Amino acid sequence: MKKAFGNIDLTVITEEQFLDEFESRVHEGIKTNVFFLNAHCYNIAQTDRDYYRIINEADYLLNDGVGIEIGAKLFDIPLAGNLNGTDLTPKILKRCEKNGFSVFVLGATETNLQSAIQHFRKDYPDLKIAGCHHGYFQSKHEIVAMINRSHADVLLVGMGVPLQEKFIAGFDQELSCTARLGVGAFIDFASGNVPRAPYLFRKLRIEWLFRLLREPKRLWKRNFGSLIFLCRILRYKWKHS
Repeated sequence: MKKAFGNIDLTVITEEQFLDEFESRVHEGIKTNVFFLNAHCYNIAQTDRDYYRIINEADYLLNDGVGIEIGAKLFDIPLAGNLNGTDLTPKILKRCEKNGFSVFVLGATETNLQSAIQHFRKDYPDLKIAGCHHGYFQSKHEIVAMINRSHADVLLVGMGVPLQEKFIAGFDQELSCTARLGVGAFIDFASGNVPRAPYLFRKLRIEWLFRLLREPKRLWKRNFGSLIFLCRILRYKWKHS
């Protein structure tokens, strides 16, 4: 079920229900695009019309982060939990391992990608890894051909927003894999080379602060964007109330 989160259609679903539906759709060969929405994504969608259209057309647009939870209360959307990609993707991989779904991993640097693949082989010993490629390529068509040759059932794309969503949507008809997910920094975190916030930061819902402290020059604009996000959803609520 989708609910209007401002001018974006957000999927309202429990984690278990999503995983069950994901498993069923891959079994049935139903092509499925899965993206995530956080405050930064919402801001991008207000100025990038292609990205706005793509996420609104997604089969699943899942809530990611405390900003969306705050906004959901404003729009009276009953969220069942934080379905961020970093926590959800490992559970998706477990389902893939259990059901014999093969996975192609696209994104990150070559070093981080290979480290992540090594961790996948250790954490999911029966997972079928159909192939992988780093996220810094010249020809998109060659990458699509490589993915299709792998006969992967599931594609994970970790190239950042909105590049990953535009890649998936841009080759929606050409890609033969059934499920396609934009997973952001998941591959980097899975590599072990990029530390995730300690448990306490995650428990207090301030993982963003840990990342800001680590990379202030790169992330200060993005975190300032949280204030812009709040202003945008308040203005939308006021205009449409």
